[in-house]
Amino acid sequence: MEAAPRIGLALGGGGVRGLAHVPMLEAMDDLGLRPSALAGTSMGAILGALYASGIPAAAIRERIDKHLILSNDTWRSIMAKRNELFRWVTALTPSFHRGGLMSAKGILEYLAGEIQVTTFEELRLPLLVVAADYWTAEEVVLEAGDLLQAIQATMAVPGVFAPVEADGRVLVDGGVTNVVPYDHLIGRCDLVIAIDVNRTPDPQRKSMPLPLDAVLGAFDIMQTAALVERMKRRPPDLYFKPRVTDVRMLDFAKAEQVLQQAEAQVADFRDQLQRVVEAYRQRPA
Repeated sequence: MEAAPRIGLALGGGGVRGLAHVPMLEAMDDLGLRPSALAGTSMGAILGALYASGIPAAAIRERIDKHLILSNDTWRSIMAKRNELFRWVTALTPSFHRGGLMSAKGILEYLAGEIQVTTFEELRLPLLVVAADYWTAEEVVLEAGDLLQAIQATMAVPGVFAPVEADGRVLVDGGVTNVVPYDHLIGRCDLVIAIDVNRTPDPQRKSMPLPLDAVLGAFDIMQTAALVERMKRRPPDLYFKPRVTDVRMLDFAKAEQVLQQAEAQVADFRDQLQRVVEAYRQRPA
């Protein structure tokens, strides 16, 4: 039986839109295509850490569902998961820390309990987390040492979460430099898959954005432009962008909507993935 290719999986950032990664991870598990290494930015790094710690995609989905009020929930089911709902709400707390509007402490404490490891070395799969040095404008790849600190750095969206001081650097969200860090897996794996959950453009809309939307939207545009240029130089073997519409980066009330939109595109992802894997297997030795 021919061995499966070593797959590198890059999970992009995009706030709550990052939950669109979960159905794609479930599809890979269903096909028996377990990544050999992962790379992630922001929400992609958070989900990558959960998966790399040994939690299957279906179990990640179960954990997410426990922290959401779903459209098919009954009053009894809502009451049954009230403790998890409360933990999720309290994780997103306002902050008066210089540099950010929200505190990452609650989110990190929650993740620590879910992941149950504190260092990269304890993960079951190699994981690369991308952040950016605020003062030098350099991309910073984190793959050893303190895992939670790396996650805190990669999710430090400028103006939303405070930057992170680590090893003499001031680190912010990795999406500033590399929103889908697939390029760091090239050469490490046989096939590289990039999943981009950044904002889907909507040419039909002409209305003026609200102030925060304008800032975050401009951030999305910058990230997409940088990714387009990177892909011109060296594209991944498979680039997949789930179409997630009408969802802002921080609109966590629409988490179920994100999952539903992503689920509608899983069949397309499975087909493309299977074609890429089959093409690899048919390459001459």
